[in-house]
Amino acid sequence: MSDNTIARLGSTYHEWVKAHPDAADDFQKAIEDTLSDAGINYDRVVARVKSWKSLKHKARKTTDKGAPVYPDPWSDIHDKIGVRITVLHSTDIPVVLDILAHSFDVIRSIDKALETKVSGGFGYGSHHLVVTVNEESEGLQDYVGIDFEIQVRTVLQHAWAEFEHDIRYKRGQGDIDPQVDRSFTLAAGLIELADQQFDQIAALHDPETLRPTDEEVELTAETLPGILAMLVGTRFPRSRFEHYRWLEELLVLNNITTVSQLTDLLNEADIEAVSSAMNYRFVPGQVRIIDDLLLNRFGREHIERTAKTGTNPAQRKERLKRRLKLLRSAGKSSLSD
Repeated sequence: MSDNTIARLGSTYHEWVKAHPDAADDFQKAIEDTLSDAGINYDRVVARVKSWKSLKHKARKTTDKGAPVYPDPWSDIHDKIGVRITVLHSTDIPVVLDILAHSFDVIRSIDKALETKVSGGFGYGSHHLVVTVNEESEGLQDYVGIDFEIQVRTVLQHAWAEFEHDIRYKRGQGDIDPQVDRSFTLAAGLIELADQQFDQIAALHDPETLRPTDEEVELTAETLPGILAMLVGTRFPRSRFEHYRWLEELLVLNNITTVSQLTDLLNEADIEAVSSAMNYRFVPGQVRIIDDLLLNRFGREHIERTAKTGTNPAQRKERLKRRLKLLRSAGKSSLSD
């Protein structure tokens, strides 16, 4: 890689970083909102912008014949922005991948865990996606056309990968003791077994539900999951537990405090109308569908009442305005048919 190419890369990189100082935070919040809207009970989302030192080092990589691996590094290196999603169960990974595929344009999808299994061993388990932000990628309108990498793994897979990286790459040079390699392989096998057991436990677990016909039942973060399980079953995925605290707030702000009022909100006609108007790219989670049903019923009043709530209040008002426009446009269209 020539010095001129590296110099141009540096100029482009620093200009981009200066123009997008909040990129990591923006990507993290956008992915969190997408997963929350889909009802995914994820563990954590972490985003980072690659450092100049790391980008420059990667840009200088060459093949065995001395040719640059990345002839046009700014375009060819896709992990300038990296996002890592950790989930609790391995069964959540394909669900997350499907949601991401409907939210971004997928360039490449690599199952590292499958590659390891095909080779007949145990080791690094993670799924890597290279995707592009498109016009419909909610919350990332300022980044349309940007490629970035997403890693999806379980909490246990992440713990193994972090520890192995610490041992192999951070603690000096030199050959690794074969006993260490053997121990890592054994630990990877145990982690795979543990993930399988956690999946089985999750499948067998049947949370207690409440009787939603009892008007004395209070709508709280603790009771809402059970009440909604009775009202909508598995039609909409359950959201993260902490998001039911926000749902409780949304309902109270709109004066919905009883089970009968919530049942009325979740009527089939409104659900169908909202689903048709929003044309969801994935099945919305319970909190997202109720948020949209409230928006459909109360319109601008819902926006004013709840604009400063949630995990991303800075963008919530504009997002609600866009959603309301879709809802109202669909309503006018149906009247003219």
